[in-house]
Amino acid sequence: MKKFNFMLSTILLLVLFNACSGSKEARKDKQTVNGTWQLQNVTTEGITGKIKAQILEEAAYACFEGSIWKFNQNTNLGSYEITKNGGECVGKKQDFRWSIYEEKGMPTRLQYKKVDSKYYKDLEEGKVGFRLTIVSINKTSMQLKSEISFEGKPAYFIYNFTKN
Repeated sequence: MKKFNFMLSTILLLVLFNACSGSKEARKDKQTVNGTWQLQNVTTEGITGKIKAQILEEAAYACFEGSIWKFNQNTNLGSYEITKNGGECVGKKQDFRWSIYEEKGMPTRLQYKKVDSKYYKDLEEGKVGFRLTIVSINKTSMQLKSEISFEGKPAYFIYNFTKN
């Protein structure tokens, strides 16, 4: 009986480990995301003319340009910091919990949810957080994309990062 319980426990642990580990590509992406990045610019796709839009439920997209994003793969915690920019942007540091999200038939996405800086608990209970599609990533640059609706049609914000 002890041998059976041991074998059953071992099998359950292996199944659990494989279910939580993600694909090889997701683990590689997580390792590549790890570190400090600077958001160089935010561009739009599918939007005509000039717009003034708030992104990530935080600030105007121009305020995010130059922001510093930190990702720690060991703790799955990170932060971004918006610097004060004249009268348009308020300086702010925001902590978040992040991971790489995979769904069959969909592109890999980086997902994060805002947390408080003291206990790392969700700030907005019940909110889902954000998922940004990973367009491209390597050791020096990363491009992410978020979908929005503009005039009833799909449009995108494109986030271009360089690694510090």
